[in-house]
Amino acid sequence: MSMARRSDHGSSVGNRRTALTIAAVSAAMVGMSYAAVPIYRAFCQVTGWGGTPQRADEGAATTLAREITVRFDATTDPHLPWKFKPEQVSQTLKVGETGLAFYESANLADRPVTGRATFNVTPSKAGAYFTKIECFCFTEQTLAPGEKVSMPVSYFIDPKIAEDPNLDDVHTITLAYTFFPWNDEPAGADAAAE
Repeated sequence: MSMARRSDHGSSVGNRRTALTIAAVSAAMVGMSYAAVPIYRAFCQVTGWGGTPQRADEGAATTLAREITVRFDATTDPHLPWKFKPEQVSQTLKVGETGLAFYESANLADRPVTGRATFNVTPSKAGAYFTKIECFCFTEQTLAPGEKVSMPVSYFIDPKIAEDPNLDDVHTITLAYTFFPWNDEPAGADAAAE
């Protein structure tokens, strides 16, 4: 009988180890899934992957003769009761020259609404060289009922683009924003206000 007890005891210890291992792996997977978004975002911001523009505190130190046209695009999530559009269609700047563009947002709801913009550039290979100095997309924006605002974005094309032969064919870059409701906004609220 003592052998049977040992066998049961050994099986019980093995089951506990397996259960603890599974629990630890599960917890690690959940932790990694939460960390994946900020890690991916940081990776995109550093490398320009997926058309993610770069950030800088000031403009470029040099300006080149090469010109690039920047087009502006805007979309609004259907659950955000805003009208959102660029105030200009495009700008043509020299590489390294600081540009200033504006987007207009209007809250169509009868209550304050908070939104936040996501952004990217196309072609995506230009993301590593499209640099923003100041942008409304860095923080959430709250508009009062019926409020209309003009929001600036200050940017430049990094002169290092001239050193990358893969970007010799880039003459136009599109800067695109999409505004979404911010966390405290209920999904679908006032969508009919559009």
